[in-house]
Amino acid sequence: MLNYIARRLLLMLPTVIGITFVVFLLLALSPGGIGAAAAAAGGQQDASKAAILEAYLQDRYGLNDPVLVQYVRWLHRISPVKFGTRDQVTAAGERLQSPKEIPAPPLVEWGGFDMPAAPAADAGPVLKATIEEERQREYRRIANDALAARSRYLGAKREFESSLVEYARAADRDDWLDSKGKVVASRLEGVPVDRANAAWPGVESAFAAVRASWVEAMARRAVLAQAFAERPFPEAGFPVVPGALWVGAPDLGTAFSKSRPVIDLIADALPVTLLLNLIAFPIIYLVAIPSGILASARAGSLFDKLSGATYVALWSIPTVWAGVLAVGYLASDEYLGLFPVSGLHDRAADTWTFLPGVQSGGTWQIGWLGDVLWHLVLPVACLVYGGFAVLSKQTRAAMLDNFNADYVRTAKAKGVARGDVVIHHVFRNSLLPLITMFVTVFPATLAGSVVIERIFSVPGMGSLILDAINQRDRELILANTFMIACVNLTALLLADILYAVADPRVSYE
Repeated sequence: MLNYIARRLLLMLPTVIGITFVVFLLLALSPGGIGAAAAAAGGQQDASKAAILEAYLQDRYGLNDPVLVQYVRWLHRISPVKFGTRDQVTAAGERLQSPKEIPAPPLVEWGGFDMPAAPAADAGPVLKATIEEERQREYRRIANDALAARSRYLGAKREFESSLVEYARAADRDDWLDSKGKVVASRLEGVPVDRANAAWPGVESAFAAVRASWVEAMARRAVLAQAFAERPFPEAGFPVVPGALWVGAPDLGTAFSKSRPVIDLIADALPVTLLLNLIAFPIIYLVAIPSGILASARAGSLFDKLSGATYVALWSIPTVWAGVLAVGYLASDEYLGLFPVSGLHDRAADTWTFLPGVQSGGTWQIGWLGDVLWHLVLPVACLVYGGFAVLSKQTRAAMLDNFNADYVRTAKAKGVARGDVVIHHVFRNSLLPLITMFVTVFPATLAGSVVIERIFSVPGMGSLILDAINQRDRELILANTFMIACVNLTALLLADILYAVADPRVSYE
């Protein structure tokens, strides 16, 4: 068994890499990805803001690099074994890394342009303050200056690319442009420069601005790199080979849409989803499995027919429709108004005692705990009713198959009590299909119910994932994909172990 578990754990690694790589490609190459949003920013806002956004995204996500390089960099962040200098962690949990390189302007050799050497930081420390908080504020100021300089360089680079488009059109060479009307640098390389072109003075002027802004951006980056090397923030992880290899917790990144560490967003949403599902799933199993056992033991009886018809009728009701009706009739004050409409707490719940009792204002209230449970009644009801039919029917079918087995007839011939036959013989040998269903349902406790959480405004994992998709937040989507993939693979391994525990005939040796 241990050898089998070790093999399965080793096979999980390439499986997770494959799943995350496919999702990463879909996000990176899709027209709605954050890379496309940055590219289209110029048409939505002024050029300076678009350049700042592009500089931020390049520095944060490396969107100017090839997709494979971006994915390898993301794998490096979530891996516990890391290479290079150690990250630094702010008080808010944000991971700071050494500033990325700034690419040189394009087509320098083609145009015969003169490029100066990259400037270096001045000798000596950059951070002058001695108090930690002041050093951190000083680093933030330097980082903002570097980001502003890089954005100015990217803005000048855009103007240079626009001047090259004018140069191509003046030369009547549309073949130098791509389908989006941008110059393809590889098509210009090797083509002699036509300095008599009417647009050439504009190209030279635009490149002069690019060169000046590149020099400034490189100088600011050098200062920022020196400030980072002076460690104004605490370092993450533990060094193995100083400056080359270290071990640290996986870094899930910072959510672009919310400007918060992804791990903090998951830590806020996951307990809500777990609470919702840890109440719903026991109700499903405590109702469906006993009714399935009873229906199989009394196959063809009135209870069997009524329970089956009731569960199938409930299963056929769409969850969206049930949720809307529950809000409209059971929660709305225009009708019954028995339950809260949305959320998990009353506005005044923070001032109440934990358990029911008389509050400070002299009024009796159900307490903070009772208020949470009362808010969960409708979401839990919409989660559980659809699961009764599937689990109950599966239990009934599995047990009916075993009722006709030889070992059951032998147990009855030996005079074993009917209850012992049903529970200890038939039900135990019918557990394998139920185990399979359990491990497929278990990952849903982490993914959350998008429909239920959206209808009842529950701030759980389902709402978090839906918001990430709507806002094209790559880091948040990848973190949820990685987490759900790991949980699914672990659940499948758990199913194999439970098979061997429930049925001694199952062996992996």
